Amino acid sequence: MNLSPYRVAPDSPQIGAILSLIRKSFAFMDGRIDPPSSMHRLTEETVADHAARHEIWALGTPPLAVVFLTVKPGRLYLGKLAVDAGLRGQGLARRLVAQAETRARALGLPVVELETRVELVENHATFTKLGFVQTGETAHPGYDRPTSITMQKTLV
Repeated sequence: MNLSPYRVAPDSPQIGAILSLIRKSFAFMDGRIDPPSSMHRLTEETVADHAARHEIWALGTPPLAVVFLTVKPGRLYLGKLAVDAGLRGQGLARRLVAQAETRARALGLPVVELETRVELVENHATFTKLGFVQTGETAHPGYDRPTSITMQKTLV
């Protein structure tokens, strides 16, 4: 599969398809993670706003995989990484993580950071294989236990 990542514009006709991909891709988390995923608060407007104020990168038209990127102090935050369920295991997530690394370097940021839910141990293993290490734990407001794990990859 020869797919090149492309940056999604805020007025892209793919915004609705991106939202649908995220919802389908994250559906397995319902009932598994607490609190529920923030993807439930996404709308076409908030996706377009992210594309306008930050970055969204995708593979394929319609999108087969997407990632949201946000510049934070000293790092590039990688969020909402979603891959079409029928195409998992084919390296699409790896391509988008590599794109995040490329963007971080271009922006002069030495670290790519992400958060994954405590319950999603398969995600921890995947990101570890991609060179990320756990750097912390956080709790969502109102929770007295860690709900997310912070992972970072330092770029060389």
